[in-house]
Amino acid sequence: MNARKWIQAGFIVAVCIAPLLLPLYQVTVLNYIGLAALVALGLVLLTGIGGLTSFGQAAFVGMGAYTTAYLTTHYGLSPWITLVAGLVFTGGAALLIGLLTLSRLSGHYLPVSTIAWSISLVSMVGEIKSLGGHDGISNVPAIPLFQFQFDTPSRIYGLIWLSVGLGMLSVHNLLNSRNGRAIRALRAREGMAEAFGIHTGALKIKIFVHAALLACVSGWLFAHLLRFVSPTPFDFPQSIDYLFMTVTGGASSIWGALIGSATLALIKDQLQNLLPGLTGSGGAAEEVAFGLFMIAILHYARGGLASTFAGWLPARTPMTIAKDTLPLPTTARVDHTGPILQVEGAVKRFGGLVAVNEVSFELVRGEILGLIGPNGAGKSTMFNLLSGAAPLDSGKIYLGGSRIDGMASRQIARRGLARSFQHVQLISSMSLLENVALGAHLRSHAGSLASILRLERASESSLLAQAAHQIERVGLGAYMHAPAGTLALGQQRIAEIARALAADPQLLLLDEPAAGLRLQEKRQLADLLKQLRAEGLSVLIVEHDMEFVMGLVDRLVVMVFGQKLTQGLPADIRANPQVQEAYLGSVA
Repeated sequence: MNARKWIQAGFIVAVCIAPLLLPLYQVTVLNYIGLAALVALGLVLLTGIGGLTSFGQAAFVGMGAYTTAYLTTHYGLSPWITLVAGLVFTGGAALLIGLLTLSRLSGHYLPVSTIAWSISLVSMVGEIKSLGGHDGISNVPAIPLFQFQFDTPSRIYGLIWLSVGLGMLSVHNLLNSRNGRAIRALRAREGMAEAFGIHTGALKIKIFVHAALLACVSGWLFAHLLRFVSPTPFDFPQSIDYLFMTVTGGASSIWGALIGSATLALIKDQLQNLLPGLTGSGGAAEEVAFGLFMIAILHYARGGLASTFAGWLPARTPMTIAKDTLPLPTTARVDHTGPILQVEGAVKRFGGLVAVNEVSFELVRGEILGLIGPNGAGKSTMFNLLSGAAPLDSGKIYLGGSRIDGMASRQIARRGLARSFQHVQLISSMSLLENVALGAHLRSHAGSLASILRLERASESSLLAQAAHQIERVGLGAYMHAPAGTLALGQQRIAEIARALAADPQLLLLDEPAAGLRLQEKRQLADLLKQLRAEGLSVLIVEHDMEFVMGLVDRLVVMVFGQKLTQGLPADIRANPQVQEAYLGSVA
């Protein structure tokens, strides 16, 4: 067992024996740390990894607390029943809020909207007499379990930390799955994720609801620990504290949720104990001292305390790639005897600029077609039109005989189109293996719940095995477990091809794949593409290296100023006077 496993085991043992060794006050502090950690766990998933900033998590804590307080005191329901009711109510509210905000708002509008509804909900609860108004609800019963009552801080301690453990496990299992890789792509690679069939809008709502449910459990436990609820603990400033905990501990680390919660709770506790004796008063002095502590922590541990501690530990053991796995389903193929790709009169305008103007061409099956032209000719815009990253203004595009213009990128990906990007779109913190496995996302249908319960291990093993196969295929096997950000630019471009191949496409779009490659690497890439052509794969390639292109493609389409200048065989294009004047120059 490595050092990381020993530390985890030691932590679990320490948590289990803590109530047997510590005084009641310290056990109570640990209870509050556990409750905060549950909320911070949701923020790790939502904000630290998913890149969605929410200032409303305290309101979800309040939903869980008020649901159980109201139903147990007014109707005498069991707290276990009210837990289910709270999860349903909070999950439904989070789903509705997510549909109204996540699918419509982005950038700074999203966090501002969470501030608005958070303040509104808390203010509304304070005005509802049946919920006790600002005085709250008292006499909340203890949680029973057969004849046992969780009626003291020491007794409910185990339930709180069991919930924390299950919450950590749920987030860990989710992140170590196909859905987890997709979640990691949300922060900075949303367009890439859509290009490989990931419904990023639905994924955002899922993690928003997941974070809300963790907060709801925290609220349920909070209500039965205090035996009283009021609006104050669920207001906007408390949401800020939860974000502080997440950032301080490490916004992208599951253990960071625990470390951050413990750090803030202990700092505040010590300041409250020490400052009155030193300054003669608390209040403002405590807030100033707390702010200075936060500045110091964030200055010296910019990635959070968890990342600092992780730097002292041995590197993680690379994940094992199973050899005997079930085959992944192949992409559906349409029985169409005509061209694999048809573009008819494509037009794309950006304001007064016509980037693509009445361009038409075809790509037959098993062909490598080159798309060339000077900078600004509209080649990359054409790629975006083909892949659904940008909509056509007019014209038609057919893939395998079916019209695809007007479809979203993820829908086009399901029809067998995969692409690389002009500017590399890898997730630098993820391993090469995980990046390439993103390409195979559509070849499994395991959902988030199956991932949390680890019911998709067979399909996950198959996805990783497929990714490993494609990495070996493109000659990057030695870098399988290396972070993608450590690879050279040329290697990253090859990695993008491996990721596209993992999708099992029938049409492959390559945007300047030879840029940054050395001569030998270009030859290896050309050999790979010729092999793919021999296997029946169709390839459309944009490239500025004419020596590379002329020796590889079957035909060429030349674009200039957004229009198609000509098309034909490489030898004919090289000899064409118009092409020589517009683009090739001395190369011809």
